[in-house]
Amino acid sequence: MGKKTNLSFWQMWNLSFGFFGVQIAYALQSANISRIFATLGADPHQLSFFWILPPLMGMLVQPLIGKWSDRTWTRMGRRKPYLLVGAIVAVLVMIFLPNAGSLNLSTAYVFLGLNSAMWFGLFSLIFLDTSINVAMQPFKMMVGDMVNEEQKARAYSIQSFLCNAGSLVGYLLPIFFTWIGIANEAPEGVVPDSVITSFYVGAAILIICVLYTFMKVKEMPPAEYAEFHGITPEAGDESRKEGLLALLVKAPRTFWTVGLVQFFCWAAFLYMWTYSNGTLAFNCWGGVTGTASKAYQDAGNWVGVAFAVQAAGSILWATILPKFRNLKTAYVVSLLIGAVGFAALMFITDKYLACAAYFLIGTAWAAMLALPFTLLTNALEGNPHMGSYLGLFNCTICLPQIIAAATGGLVLKLAGSQPAMLLAAGIFLVIGAFCVKFIEIKHND
Repeated sequence: MGKKTNLSFWQMWNLSFGFFGVQIAYALQSANISRIFATLGADPHQLSFFWILPPLMGMLVQPLIGKWSDRTWTRMGRRKPYLLVGAIVAVLVMIFLPNAGSLNLSTAYVFLGLNSAMWFGLFSLIFLDTSINVAMQPFKMMVGDMVNEEQKARAYSIQSFLCNAGSLVGYLLPIFFTWIGIANEAPEGVVPDSVITSFYVGAAILIICVLYTFMKVKEMPPAEYAEFHGITPEAGDESRKEGLLALLVKAPRTFWTVGLVQFFCWAAFLYMWTYSNGTLAFNCWGGVTGTASKAYQDAGNWVGVAFAVQAAGSILWATILPKFRNLKTAYVVSLLIGAVGFAALMFITDKYLACAAYFLIGTAWAAMLALPFTLLTNALEGNPHMGSYLGLFNCTICLPQIIAAATGGLVLKLAGSQPAMLLAAGIFLVIGAFCVKFIEIKHND
């Protein structure tokens, strides 16, 4: 195996730049789905059920994208074809989803407790999250494919920076368009124009950024890839015969131990995405619960601001993470700081202090974006199933969200309020920090 050459900063930047656009779409979804469905008529105890769909689609799609792209060798590349297709579908769905309440659907039709506008939004959400997952996964895989072990932590930190920068833009779009005069109020059951316009602009940025990466990055041909990773082309051919279940059985211990930490972390953030709007409306807007009120929509805009502050905290913390000598120490410190932010939100009644809490939460988010993939891809170095394992590893992101979403209504009844759900999220991060002790570091410890 020849010496693995280093990539320049801009080569690593180009690898992940499209992630900036994908994350804008994901941020718009994360910050506005509860708001959209509440506006369409969903009860607070129903909201968590809508959040089952995004991780469920990710759990189904990403392992397949990983396995299929491991087998794909085309002139366009190995991972890039999936990236482009996912982005195109995401753009189309982003145009339709926020219009669920504006398409003259009969809101009198109700099935399984959901009106017709909510059903339209539900199916749009399925397609949106599926396409985002198809577009998102190739970025993680291309870093694993093309960056050597020495630079991998830095490459994933760059990806984390771009991811959080995209989040910041996506979170701020609704309040920005409100500020320049686009309506933030609408008739009952209709999503405000400020949100609809944000989805349109986010879709445009998404396709531009993805096309940039698509044109700038040249993936390795099979022979070069095999030499870079110290495997034989024949090993890659043999790998095609193994199914995902067989690979899962042979997964390295790092896969499972990092996955245990992931379980508690992603359940915590599912609660944040689901209950932030209700928490801020109740705590910081004087107990507001009515979704058609101006105060509730103002709180919805402020959720975008708070999430943007979280993204800013993540961007800052992502520059600090590489300075830790021990990755496990960085992981634990990040999660504990985030736990403090979550716990504080149960008690904070000032919207500006709430932003400070979200800033602390950003440290946990930065670690969750960068460290698990650094630890896993280092453990998988030389393995011809890199894409398949990264796809399977996404289940450690999706499964906890599905469980948290499915049980969210019950937990909300037990907790008594949406602010208490964020305290529960903080407890989850503390448990996740404890579980870091079980991770074995193969490299860069």
